Amino acid sequence: MTTARLRPLAEADLVEGACYYRSAGGDELGERFFDAAISSLRSVDSMPDAGSPRIGQLCDVPGLRVQRVSGFPCGWFYLVRVDYVDVVRLLSYTQDLVTILGGLDHDE
Repeated sequence: MTTARLRPLAEADLVEGACYYRSAGGDELGERFFDAAISSLRSVDSMPDAGSPRIGQLCDVPGLRVQRVSGFPCGWFYLVRVDYVDVVRLLSYTQDLVTILGGLDHDE
């Protein structure tokens, strides 16, 4: 099993998402989002190659993958490294992913 390391923007995305769902639907929805996001992140830890590579191809970022968050329109975007998983963002699928991730510094 690898270890996921969240970049600061990924951590901020998680907090922002939980706050958004909490304000939109109450504490229970915010907690449900947070729990689903953490569960999805654990899936990335245990099977990092299972995430879809299609977004990396679209954004021209070699190795970029996405693992969806069950029940919510978003996913973890990450790169598989030799000894860890580099989690770059947690983004909604309604955002302009090609623009946001296309400028990604994938060598960080």
